Amino acid sequence: MAFAIRNLSVLAYANGFTLWHYKSGKDKLDAVSGGNYLADASDMLTAGDLIMVTAADGARIVCVTLADVETVVTAPLS
Repeated sequence: MAFAIRNLSVLAYANGFTLWHYKSGKDKLDAVSGGNYLADASDMLTAGDLIMVTAADGARIVCVTLADVETVVTAPLS
């Protein structure tokens, strides 16, 4: 399965920070939080945003470390 923009929702926004939720459907956590999975949302995401990810194999909060033209890199929140 691939990224679906309709499954990305804003939970809170303040001072240039956005808290998001993404429901991945059948995709697993490693697929969603790795690579360039969220590239189609690169124009909406900003470095420092947090995304609460609900996936087929659990949940995780990831931080957007880079959001550039067609590139989104995330890292697990530790």
